[in-house]
Amino acid sequence: MPYPTTSPATWLVTGTSRGLGLELVKQLLQRGDHVAATTRSIERLVAGIAGIDAGRLLPLEVDLADEADVARAVEEARARFGGLDVVVNNAGYGFLAAVEEVSDAEARRMFDVQVFGVWNVLRATLPVFRAAGSGHVVNVSSILGLTAFPGWGLYCAGKYALEGLTESLAAEVAGLGIKVTLVEPGYMQTDFLRPVSLGLPDVAAEGYGAIREMTDAHLAMPGTQLGDPAKAAAAIVSVVAGGKAPLHQLLGSDSYALARARVEALSADVEAGRELAHTTDIRRP
Repeated sequence: MPYPTTSPATWLVTGTSRGLGLELVKQLLQRGDHVAATTRSIERLVAGIAGIDAGRLLPLEVDLADEADVARAVEEARARFGGLDVVVNNAGYGFLAAVEEVSDAEARRMFDVQVFGVWNVLRATLPVFRAAGSGHVVNVSSILGLTAFPGWGLYCAGKYALEGLTESLAAEVAGLGIKVTLVEPGYMQTDFLRPVSLGLPDVAAEGYGAIREMTDAHLAMPGTQLGDPAKAAAAIVSVVAGGKAPLHQLLGSDSYALARARVEALSADVEAGRELAHTTDIRRP
């Protein structure tokens, strides 16, 4: 069954207290859809949608790293709205540090949100989609799930993992009526690069002056990014409603340019290693 067009669709969206997630909730409510919105702060979510009819909203304070808590939230959404049509895994945050500077705790915390949290949501929602023979999973990645910058190693590691998980998932559920999309935005004018959403190392290591300069440049970037979160949210809605998006949906001209450059660099790298690659085959008689 395709995305509902004559009745309200039911969406589960994670990470909705600010930025892209909040903008998506606002637009879905204005469309008349049902929204189960997970957040770390219901108060901030409610304040963010002030002036919009919230009768179709189910705000849920959820620890995405807690599998039982996620399962509870999904059941609450089903009980409230009677079903589930779309899941958007949007929760996440940035982290700027050299690989050497990232502590074990910081790395595990990032993966709890960007990988294990998504996995918890998928385990709770895919049985619902399979039973219905329909559904759409939208995993919000980043252009840094396709390319990498110095100082973004932890964030890239999480997004690269999300990309691999999502590509495998898409192949697994292709015959079950379930659609899967990776959304890969570039820089957007949200709080992502502000201290409230950006982690920094507790201890700076010697020799990474270029990382410190890059960090300062990013902290000065808010207000200058190309991406419009309202347009990005509208694009996600169109991806789901249209039903014909590619697996990888880039958002932003900067994301597109960086992706093209990555494809070309990877192709050149593959060809540069072709001769040696062929020497490691077992020779057949």
